[in-house]
Amino acid sequence: MTHQPMTSAANELGYVSAGLNRHTNWWGAFVIGLAGTILVTGIAPVMVTTLGASSIPPTIFITITGWLLCLFLAELAAMMPDRAGGSPAYAYPAFKARWPGLAKHINGVTAWAYWLGWFPVAPLNMILASLYLANLFGLDTTSSFTPIHTPIAYSTLIISIVGILAFGIAANRGIRFGAMMATILGLLSMIPLTFIAVAWLFNPSVVNYGEIAGFPRLDGTGFFSDFKGANGVTYGWLTTYIAYAFLLTWNVIAMEAAACYIGECRNPDKDAKIAMNLEGAYGVFIYTLVPIAFLVVLGAKALSDPAQADPNTIFVTFASKVFGAKGHWLDIVIGLMLILALALSALNAIMGSGRALYQMSLDGEFPRIFQKLNSHGVPHMAMGFNVLASLIVVLLGGAVEIYTFSNVGYTVSFLPVLIGYYLLRNDKPDLRRPFRLPEFMKYVALALAAIYFIIWLYGGLVYSQLGNAVIYYWAGWFVLFMYLPFYLWRQAENRSLGTAT
Repeated sequence: MTHQPMTSAANELGYVSAGLNRHTNWWGAFVIGLAGTILVTGIAPVMVTTLGASSIPPTIFITITGWLLCLFLAELAAMMPDRAGGSPAYAYPAFKARWPGLAKHINGVTAWAYWLGWFPVAPLNMILASLYLANLFGLDTTSSFTPIHTPIAYSTLIISIVGILAFGIAANRGIRFGAMMATILGLLSMIPLTFIAVAWLFNPSVVNYGEIAGFPRLDGTGFFSDFKGANGVTYGWLTTYIAYAFLLTWNVIAMEAAACYIGECRNPDKDAKIAMNLEGAYGVFIYTLVPIAFLVVLGAKALSDPAQADPNTIFVTFASKVFGAKGHWLDIVIGLMLILALALSALNAIMGSGRALYQMSLDGEFPRIFQKLNSHGVPHMAMGFNVLASLIVVLLGGAVEIYTFSNVGYTVSFLPVLIGYYLLRNDKPDLRRPFRLPEFMKYVALALAAIYFIIWLYGGLVYSQLGNAVIYYWAGWFVLFMYLPFYLWRQAENRSLGTAT
């Protein structure tokens, strides 16, 4: 089905409709999209235990760009309410009017890069959840094997496989069931996480604001000091922050996940604006307060001591100091909160990126089998593909490895979307826009695209070396180029059926 809302030929916006069931609203899109914001549980500990207080300014900056991205997506989602798969789906109609031949490949590569960015969240979060479960129940993490490069415990492998399969089943139950699960998981995880983020403000006795004065590194050196990477090489301050921005973008701008479900909202004109604005605002709140809280409560000395500030257990250490309580009960409360948060994010990873592949197939750049819907009206073949790919990525074994592998696709997927936003504003100014940003924002979109390009290309290359993750970085590039054989598969199908798309 083709959606053409305008009567004037100069202002028509034709695109293939996803045709998914409209069984949710702004709340459903928001709570499932919290899966992106929940990634603070993975990145905040890494940043503060590596860069100390100097991590706060770049974290705040990248988080604000994430809110801006949400605003752009709110306008695009309301304009194209029948598209599925979130941000990558909006690039195709924008480029189609100017460069129809190029547009289909922009569409395919953008959706595939977005998929590469999101599907690894499920195995990553199951790996992190296994660490919290091991801490709670004393599971064995010493028995391990090395399937690819990094050792992975057998307990981690088993928990991850069971979790991914379970969320794959839940994701196939439909958007209404997914939103219900997300609401439960979101409330059980985000309420205590929000409480932790602000609790220190009400206990001044544990706070030392001097820890963030001047934004020093953990060793006491200044914000503009050089940095020695894990590979033993020293990097300049600007190069260092661009490299770590590569990690940040993978985590922080993931608040855009809510856009994946606007096409399944009953009133997208209203729901897009509410869901995306709320997602962006909450993201800025949580991503700003959590790292500041770690620093002013725990301090540089504790954060630089691996025995006291293990990134995998730092929330428990932090809560013990803030609440003045220690013991197994606190480990259980914090551990369960984090496990539920990670579970919500894993659910979204399977649901959201599956919809991107589904829309990509409808548009003609991916095999037809991914267009299939089950009895609940969800693209079960696309989500099954996600489950299979996630089970393979579990074997990478570690968070930083998966960050590096995955972000080869994620950040770059927004470049065509942001440029497409500019094109639509410039070429089709009179299109129906239920939510419309000020006119100057089209130039902000171009500036944001340039920033993300530098972070993705230069920052990614530097971080892969700085963090000793070169093998995973190039593995990400290999998967990114796998778009080509899938595209050729679709073209072979078209030839056999005698069709153009």
